[in-house]
Amino acid sequence: MIVSNAFAGKRFAVLGLARSGVASVESLLASGAHVTVWDSREEPRAAFEGRADIADPLAIDLAGFDGVVVSPGVPLNRHPITDHARAAGVPVMGDIELFAQARADLPPHRVVGITGTNGKSTTTMLVHHICAAAGMPVRLGGNIGLPILGQEPLPEGGVYVLELSSYQIDLTQSLACDVAALINLSPDHLDRYDGFAGYAASKARLFQMQRADQHAVFGRGDEHTLKIAGEAFAAHDAGFVHIVAPDALTGQADWPSLQGPHNLQNAAIAVEIVRQLGIGEDVWRPALASFVGLPHRMERVAEAAGVLYVNDSKATNPASTAPALGAYPRIHWILGGLPKSDDLDECAPYFSHVVAAYTIGEAGPRFAEILEPVMPVTRSEMLCDAVRQAMDAAQPGDVVMLSPACASFDQFRDFEARGDSFRQIVEALIQDHAAPCPPEGR
Repeated sequence: MIVSNAFAGKRFAVLGLARSGVASVESLLASGAHVTVWDSREEPRAAFEGRADIADPLAIDLAGFDGVVVSPGVPLNRHPITDHARAAGVPVMGDIELFAQARADLPPHRVVGITGTNGKSTTTMLVHHICAAAGMPVRLGGNIGLPILGQEPLPEGGVYVLELSSYQIDLTQSLACDVAALINLSPDHLDRYDGFAGYAASKARLFQMQRADQHAVFGRGDEHTLKIAGEAFAAHDAGFVHIVAPDALTGQADWPSLQGPHNLQNAAIAVEIVRQLGIGEDVWRPALASFVGLPHRMERVAEAAGVLYVNDSKATNPASTAPALGAYPRIHWILGGLPKSDDLDECAPYFSHVVAAYTIGEAGPRFAEILEPVMPVTRSEMLCDAVRQAMDAAQPGDVVMLSPACASFDQFRDFEARGDSFRQIVEALIQDHAAPCPPEGR
């Protein structure tokens, strides 16, 4: 794990003992800090009996503490810990801020920070993949599910590649990324912010924490991202702000896991990032071809009878589904779930790519009403029925794609469970079209 003398003898409270919280506690204890821990569940609290104080930070006097470390899942705009800590003059932070404070004790290294509404995980994994192909020591962490403090420190010359959500940026005050990237911006998580402007301002802080001589990379697909890029131009030295041109990046047909206009932008941003790390085309181009995409993100799960089956369960809003529809010319589109919006306007430019739609879940009836005037629609309701119906209708060369444009919580535990179910259904029906469907849902 990562430890630092910066924490020795200091006092921290850690609220929330999921993955990042546990990694923070372990790092702080190993660094010689005095730690108070709390979680609403008894089991994770009990794991620190005898090693840390067990107390709810809301129930104790925080005067004299050096920080309250909270999970990114804690809504700072509503949770009382924000006011309680402020009254005591104690900063509220996350594990990424602890990493930022620990950097001075690590061997010389560089940090890449990647954010955006959509495409963060793919771009982060792609940068990691290219760095590894170049022979660089590299670590992956952040929102991708790997707490960075739990990783072994890199040797000199290493690169830490961090996926950063807006929540994590909110909890970070001093992370100066050597290369920071914003892929795109569209409305999301607005329950945590004062409207879309507040959400955008959170993303912009990643670049405000940089020095003027550190690189900032931006997509060009929306005006909000370009606005933040303009602010970065004013704050950075000449030559350190880069707006990518995806159309200038040739060869996408050779990258099977990076299809669609959104993945072309992800690839273009990744290429610009690694260029600033000193990696040349002789390395990054073959690495794009060898990259295997993440599960549930345009994941090719099977091909049978000339039909390709694609799991894009991670597409939980219309903005993330739209480019998936742009990736193939003939799609049988399975969509629906718990809606985040009442329309599919962002998908409309690619309706001509859809052979037929199959609606499921709570959003199914509304989405069917939107789509029936412009394409054949089957009101499937359940995922297994949708897959079977699409399989019956698909012709060689077609794609059956789950890209729901919705959250999963009406029928599934999370988008991973939904995507896993899609994969299992496809595999079962390919083997035996009359087979009963695997269990769906939670």
